[in-house]
Amino acid sequence: MAKIKVVTDSSVQLTPEEIDKYDITVVPLTITIDGETYTDGVDISREEFVKKMDASKELPKTSQPSIGVFEKVFKDLTDDGSQVVGIFLARSLSGTIEAARQAADLIGKSKEVTLIDSDLTDRAEAYQVLAAAKDAKEGKSLEEIVAHVERLKEHQKLYMMVVNLNNLIKGGRLGPLAGKIATLLNIRIELHMPGGHLEVAKKGRGKKFSKNCDKRVLKDIEEHKQEIKEVAISYVDTPEDMKVWTEKIKEINPDIKVLTRVTSPIISTHAGSGAYAVFYTMEEY
Repeated sequence: MAKIKVVTDSSVQLTPEEIDKYDITVVPLTITIDGETYTDGVDISREEFVKKMDASKELPKTSQPSIGVFEKVFKDLTDDGSQVVGIFLARSLSGTIEAARQAADLIGKSKEVTLIDSDLTDRAEAYQVLAAAKDAKEGKSLEEIVAHVERLKEHQKLYMMVVNLNNLIKGGRLGPLAGKIATLLNIRIELHMPGGHLEVAKKGRGKKFSKNCDKRVLKDIEEHKQEIKEVAISYVDTPEDMKVWTEKIKEINPDIKVLTRVTSPIISTHAGSGAYAVFYTMEEY
């Protein structure tokens, strides 16, 4: 049976140890801020990106990897007869998976390359990538790996809180007048991603709204505390708040693994300063 290798994109929330242990190939997106272009995770860190984003008057632009980049990646990985499983961020957020598909077709590797839309990003995407990589390392078949990833999708939860709407206004997702009113009223929004599409679940005013939403998420975690395998909290620029989250989750169940890390530039760009997201899975990954 051919060896199976796993590929993903740099919006994923993987630790360096996980990437090394499971030999995962991460294809970077590119970021443009104030006319300067950077390769995500190569010549700019997530922390550096946030500082530059906050200082910039214009909204940064994130670009998917080029078809040419994917062509080289797929050629290199399949030269020894291996198959590739590529798991990428939701197509509603980026054209990355489409660029990967076109690349596989152009070099005649569509049979050797299996592409999966994670319908999510960040740590939720990582759960799927890790499931595939672990299964591949154990010698499981392509069909078993794909089935595991699809099953995992049904047992993942994502909650995102946007507390500063400036980036949504800069990006045109909120009109100038609506944005001005929302800012004056200190409006915050809770986001979900059903079916791979980012949607506003709730909106309200100020810290009280955020805290009430947080309490609801913590209640859900408590209700599923015996099933949850991990809780991950990705944030833009509020590490102190993440310590509080970790403490509250550990109070619910000290055995739950909690991972807190700065989120990717594509999420920081969409969500803006102060935003954070909570991910958890009830399926083994």
